[in-house]
Amino acid sequence: MTASLILGGARSGKSRHAEALAAASGKDVAYVATAEAGDVEMIARIARHRQERDAGWVTVEETRALGATLVQWCAPGRVVLVDCITLWLSNLLFADGRIYPEVGHIDPPASFAVERAALLEAVRQAKGDLILVSNEVGSGIVPGGAVSRWFADEAGRLNQELAAICDAVTLVVAGLPLTLKA
Repeated sequence: MTASLILGGARSGKSRHAEALAAASGKDVAYVATAEAGDVEMIARIARHRQERDAGWVTVEETRALGATLVQWCAPGRVVLVDCITLWLSNLLFADGRIYPEVGHIDPPASFAVERAALLEAVRQAKGDLILVSNEVGSGIVPGGAVSRWFADEAGRLNQELAAICDAVTLVVAGLPLTLKA
């Protein structure tokens, strides 16, 4: 079992790189898509991604229970590609539909800690190859709003924990992969 984390900014080429790794493996591929179709643009984006994906790959759409999905789909002889961790994180953090105040302490929904722990344990125990795609959100300026800072903090912490338990970590910038951990 090999777990890989592919990091990069928006439109960095991280998904394309992850897909190339999955295709080059020669194994069956299960593509776990985490996006929610919350608006017209995202609906069109999801449809485009479905059409562009390799027709031989199994697509699993899971917006919340990612750990359980990995337990179900990770198996010897298969690569599971998750795209993307930060969309999944957004789905969890904003699952209750609350409008968060711009001041004071922000608490995540109750399900967040449970699902986050389930993801980390599933990565540790994966029985097949795993490729996780996540946005590196900490390379820019510190966000001006409390909710944006909260999200960046949670994404950064999660990426650090995933990087620590993954066998390989790659940063993709302008379509070019840079190996951080091999």
